[in-house]
Amino acid sequence: MRVTFDIDDDLMRRLREEAARRDSTMSALVEAGLRRILDEPPARTRIDGDLPPLPTRNAGVPRVDVADRDALEAAMGDEEPPGPV
Repeated sequence: MRVTFDIDDDLMRRLREEAARRDSTMSALVEAGLRRILDEPPARTRIDGDLPPLPTRNAGVPRVDVADRDALEAAMGDEEPPGPV
């Protein structure tokens, strides 16, 4: 099938050079590149609520209540934070 695309001048120059270096056609290289992109699995996108859980310790007990400023500062410093939330 014949198609028309607008391609950046520098990219077109590189394509021409690469086709000559490989003793191939520009069409064959473009087709191979498109096949490679279209054949790879789609990137997984995150949906709201699809985030991994925050790290925890002590069998799932949160390390610190982020609403408790003193506990949060202690967790970020050298001190041990107060007990579980």
